[in-house]
Amino acid sequence: MDKTAYLILENGKVFEGKSFGAEGCVTGEVVFTTAMTGYLETLTDPSYYGQIVVQTFPLIGNYGVIPEDFESTGPCLKGYIVREVCDAPSNFRCEGKLNDYLKKCGIIGLYGIDTRQLTRIIREHGVMNGRILTDPSEADMEEIRSYLVKDAVKSVSTNEKYVLTPDEIKRKVVLWDFGAKMNIERELVNRGCEVTVVPGSTTAEELLALNPDGVMLSNGPGDPAENTGIIAELKKVADSGTPIFGICLGHQLLALAEGGKTVKLKYGHRGANQPVKNLSNDRIFVSSQNHGYAVDTNALPGNGVMSYENANDGTCEGIRYLDIPAFTVQFHPEACGGPHDTNFLFDEFVEMIDSHRA
Repeated sequence: MDKTAYLILENGKVFEGKSFGAEGCVTGEVVFTTAMTGYLETLTDPSYYGQIVVQTFPLIGNYGVIPEDFESTGPCLKGYIVREVCDAPSNFRCEGKLNDYLKKCGIIGLYGIDTRQLTRIIREHGVMNGRILTDPSEADMEEIRSYLVKDAVKSVSTNEKYVLTPDEIKRKVVLWDFGAKMNIERELVNRGCEVTVVPGSTTAEELLALNPDGVMLSNGPGDPAENTGIIAELKKVADSGTPIFGICLGHQLLALAEGGKTVKLKYGHRGANQPVKNLSNDRIFVSSQNHGYAVDTNALPGNGVMSYENANDGTCEGIRYLDIPAFTVQFHPEACGGPHDTNFLFDEFVEMIDSHRA
């Protein structure tokens, strides 16, 4: 952890720090998250595929590695940047050090840089590409600038269908996996749902042949508009009248399937302190978020109304559909690192399923 390493941004700005985790060089889209806890959930969130993640909270690794808190089988991000990494964690659930875990998983880390300055650059100039390397003079700036996150959903989605069964099956839900966090599965199972997880490449015919009582559209990485095949199949599922609940990328994909548009945000919303307003009663909730794209408020689906908005910038945070049994949100009600303010949306989903079956 004492070797000098650098981050070079596509605008030429260079940060000098120290290497931790795996050694080597890596290029990715540099983004920041403001979450004060839940670094393990951040590391294992598939929505960070293709990105170099910067933690704004200054000390990371203090409670070590706790596999029970993982949101997937392992990290999907390209690189990890922190101000200070703790090499002496203290927690009764701890099963190892963060440095050792990243090394085992092949994730390149950088610590000891001014993450506050780096975050301010991203906020002022927008998300940009960067490269972690040991010799900045060897950086290929054209290669850094041309980097794109591609085939994101295909890269993180499950390859095989699998089933999770509660003690008592009350309803059957298909979880369409675009990069699903494991806590979505847990929340559904805890409510008596038998959850069949299917790959992102699943067709509408294959999905509907499972006779689900409801369909859960998961979170996931990348540009939602890239997924033209999924969008076409999702339109067919929506037309079937099956109840649908979508989170994050799932929210964006259903909007596209129903005729809406999406836009890329300047630096996205990533963290556990994002305020969202319920437009039906003006109540504010604190939410966990992780996205770089949003549904365009000026090009919502014709059959949808905005149900939640971001209290900071007014972007679309939720849609309720008027002619199909479906609702979606941009934030994460399943947030395992917290907050849990919007966890009730899973109750609304199962209530919608039960009402539709009645």
